[in-house]
Amino acid sequence: MPFLGLGVHVLVALFFAVHAVRSGQERYWLGILFMFPLLGSVIYALTIWLPEMRYSRHGRALVGGVKRALDPTRELREAQDAFEDSPTTDRRLRLADALLASGRASEAATHYESALKGIHADDPDIQVRLARALLECGHARRAREMLDELIKRRPEFRSLDGHLTYARAVAAEGDRAKAREEFEALVGYSSGFDAHAYYAQALVGWGEQESARALCERALAKAKRLPVYARRINKPALDQLKQLSKQLMTGPAG
Repeated sequence: MPFLGLGVHVLVALFFAVHAVRSGQERYWLGILFMFPLLGSVIYALTIWLPEMRYSRHGRALVGGVKRALDPTRELREAQDAFEDSPTTDRRLRLADALLASGRASEAATHYESALKGIHADDPDIQVRLARALLECGHARRAREMLDELIKRRPEFRSLDGHLTYARAVAAEGDRAKAREEFEALVGYSSGFDAHAYYAQALVGWGEQESARALCERALAKAKRLPVYARRINKPALDQLKQLSKQLMTGPAG
């Protein structure tokens, strides 16, 4: 086990060394990182990397992803403890978000519904999150109806998550023409790749393998032009697109 620990330290030091070179840091950091992998990495993270990350939206997402990778249940545990200590609406929403991220969509939906009361009864952001939870636990029609109603009441409201949830719900209901319209709009303006991944999967489900393959190729080509940190943030969706592209190249996806 000590050998494994040493290997991790070296990998972390190598990560920070690459960061130091690409971000134009002083070259003495390379000596510190490789002469003292563990201590050097800690010092670099505290003095260079974390301060830089905290002011970046992408950086905050990356740090959150690292924390989830190291301890996948931490946020759920902490959210549950906080809610039990004081069941405020904000803490209920934090718990619902954690449950949804953990694949417990039905429980998340219950909390979102409970949050839609009082001054939050017409909160569009909570309604979008509830619609996504409903979709994830198999209630596509309810999700679409909720979002259709939201669109009627708040036509000025804009939400990328809400738009993607709506497109997915429409596709799940079998309204192919409407789903195609919504997905085409999404891939046209969204900076991430979740819409591309869901649209490609929908195209395969409709038997349009060639269109799905072309969409995957365009998305992956676009991703290659992005900075490393942006590709890292979008890794789950990009991995789905790569896997689907390989399946489409080798034979029928199934």
